[in-house]
Formats: sequence, C-alpha cells, structure tokens
Amino acid sequence: MAVDLSFYKSPIFEEARDEGRAQGQAQGRAQSRAEDILDVFDVRGLDVPEPVRERITNCDDPETLRHWHRRAVIVRSADEIFTDE
Repeated sequence: MAVDLSFYKSPIFEEARDEGRAQGQAQGRAQSRAEDILDVFDVRGLDVPEPVRERITNCDDPETLRHWHRRAVIVRSADEIFTDE
C-alpha cells in the first residue's frame, strides 16, 4: 500500500514549515536573551525575585529584552530594569 506524500512537497506545507522554523528560531533567541539577563544578575550577585524572573523569561519581544539586558548592567536591584517603562 503506497502512501501519498505529495502534501509534504507542496508550497503550502513548505510555507508552514518555514514559518514554524522562523517562530522556533525567534523563541530560541528570546530565551537566550532572557538567560543573558539572568546571567548578568547572577554575575553581579543580585537577587532575582520570582516575579521578575517570570516576567523576563516570559517576554518574547527582542527589543524589550535588549533594553532590559542593557539596564541589567547598571541597576542596583533586579526589579529596577522595569522602572523606566
């Protein structure tokens, strides 16, 4: 019995696959940026309250994460990265 695999070669499938791949890559970059922020806090010896950790790790906006990363270098406490919003 032969199985029709033509759908997997169709433009619709390829577009969906490429879109899914792009979304996965974007999520991976966001996760990496969030980890970078938490690493900065760790190196600086700053305590990160759970609500702050959750807000950082749940963010998927690259520009917001970039901004927070830059602020993480200079703030006195982890929750101060949000104070200028």
